[in-house]
Amino acid sequence: DRLSLVGSEMCIRDRPLVDRIVAERGSVLHLYQMLLHSPAVAGGWLNYLTSIRQLSTLPGDLRELVIMRVAAINGAPYEADQHAPIALKEGVSQAQLDALDAWEDSDLFGEREKAVLAYTDAMTRQVQVPEPVFQAARAAMGSDKLIVELTATVAAYNMVSRFLEALQVHSHDHR
Repeated sequence: DRLSLVGSEMCIRDRPLVDRIVAERGSVLHLYQMLLHSPAVAGGWLNYLTSIRQLSTLPGDLRELVIMRVAAINGAPYEADQHAPIALKEGVSQAQLDALDAWEDSDLFGEREKAVLAYTDAMTRQVQVPEPVFQAARAAMGSDKLIVELTATVAAYNMVSRFLEALQVHSHDHR
């Protein structure tokens, strides 16, 4: 237990922010209970991730494949636990989720998905993206807007997993 989660009694002072979190996320998840140690950071995080998740035009299935792949690469089980049900609702199959660790050799992913996953892997593992990987992802996205949104999504969920793992935030926490 690196830090305690902020309890509801501490959230009273930040009621408007907590109300926004509940409105946009359904509840104050463990992630936000940790972020609420710094209301300014929690508010900025909420704005940024709401833009990525809800205001972006990136197709939901691709967004969730990216998030699940980032979670797998970074060893972030909380991120995966939170997003697996969303991925399924967005049209990602359970078989695809199960095959994400070996996506390169799987016939469950089409060319567009493989280009997106290769881009996700490069951004997450090496940070610098080789030109052929970038060009394939750009072609798969079809517009500069979508490649920017894809890039921002990969970057954002790398941020999420790094925050969660550094502070050891997990689904089973009862702090």
